[in-house]
Amino acid sequence: MARKVLITETILRDAHQSQAATRMKLEQMLPVLDQLDDIGYYSLEAWGGATFDSCLRFLNEDPWERLRILKSHLKKTPIQMLLRGQNLLGYKHYSDDVVDEFVRLSIKNGVSIIRVFDALNDVRNLETAMKAIKKYGGVCEAAICYTTSPVHTNEYFIKLAKTLEDMGADNICLKDMANLLLPYTVYELIKGMKKVLKPETKIHLHTHNTSGTGDMVNLKAIEAGCDIIDCALSPLGNGTSQPATEPMVATLQGTEYDTGIDINKLLPITQHFRKVADELKESGVLSDKVLKVDINTLVYQVPGGMLSNLINQLKQQNKSDKLMEVLAEVPNVRKDCGYPPLVTPSSQIVGTQAVLNVLMGERYKMVTKEFKGLLRGEYGKLPAEPNQEVVKKIVGDEPIITHRPADDIAPELEKYKQECAEYVQQEEDVLSYAVFNQVAINFFKYRQAQQTGVDKDLASNKDRVYPA
Repeated sequence: MARKVLITETILRDAHQSQAATRMKLEQMLPVLDQLDDIGYYSLEAWGGATFDSCLRFLNEDPWERLRILKSHLKKTPIQMLLRGQNLLGYKHYSDDVVDEFVRLSIKNGVSIIRVFDALNDVRNLETAMKAIKKYGGVCEAAICYTTSPVHTNEYFIKLAKTLEDMGADNICLKDMANLLLPYTVYELIKGMKKVLKPETKIHLHTHNTSGTGDMVNLKAIEAGCDIIDCALSPLGNGTSQPATEPMVATLQGTEYDTGIDINKLLPITQHFRKVADELKESGVLSDKVLKVDINTLVYQVPGGMLSNLINQLKQQNKSDKLMEVLAEVPNVRKDCGYPPLVTPSSQIVGTQAVLNVLMGERYKMVTKEFKGLLRGEYGKLPAEPNQEVVKKIVGDEPIITHRPADDIAPELEKYKQECAEYVQQEEDVLSYAVFNQVAINFFKYRQAQQTGVDKDLASNKDRVYPA
């Protein structure tokens, strides 16, 4: 029996986040939005992740206005966003009332499908967001962060998938952010998930092509019964991004998995994004390096974005020669703190600590407050027991948090409303401020100057006034 495979297109979000530091502007998307809407994708991933931060911090765009404009063009294809559970789009936990309001306004402004994940796969950190998605009429796609360790077995992931379905997930996403999944592993894993999940629950696979296995992973997943895969149009596909859309459509054409997408309709859109990719290269944010196969990913389990962070940190300290030592230290640090998957924010926390261990010449001689917080349980329950000697050395006699971390956060929404009242022009501004504080204030000041025309220099020379 024929089973149409669905595709989520990531060119408007993860493709340029993975390859070009999330610097694609709305004006670079606008010319082809109507054509994208006509392709027949399952969804267009176009918001969330780092786009919110990038809009405010670097592009001087209102992310909410971007969403509304996207929605005005994408009338047939659902807009999908990525949300970090209780972290929303920031790097710490927020109160439940802020999470609820953020989800409400995301859906109100045009998001239909919300992929929600927690860096530690602690389902308690997903509860509030998942309830809100369902309450406000969105499609809840609960994501499992894939990684490998002694505790991260297929049985672990299958059980987690069933738990998330029981919590109300419409789709289960297997999120392979570091491209660690291998073709035959994903085949067995998805077969196992299909056995325990309801027939109406869709399985959505998200992988990258960092280590060069992405297309094979997608193909074996499809053969195992995967319903939806993430792809990126070829100008920003492959490498650290998702496997390219066009070859996958061509591969499945005429088979029982045919996507139903007309490859000829993709060609003019591809041509447009080639020009956009050239513009991103000229501006210096897109490098050919992101297209090379990097087997370090499989050896050290370091995702592409984390690798570039480590390289930058060492460069700033004039210690670029220490990269291989740091890469070798990452698995040690990860083991000591209970094998967290390496995804925002845990990837930054583990990576920075590995750099410190190498540069100090002694493990945990200097420790970041975030690493201590990770060991204390401030981010949630670690997948495995951390190294107790390391915990004793760093945390000492301070109590370990065993409850849901957000239970300690009092309602914050009213406080944020008061703090940013002088800048608010729409209810969404309060959420921009709640998540990004000073970055949002800088944007609000820029917006005011542009609207009043009082200071033309302020409005026209964005980078000089508000440097990144």
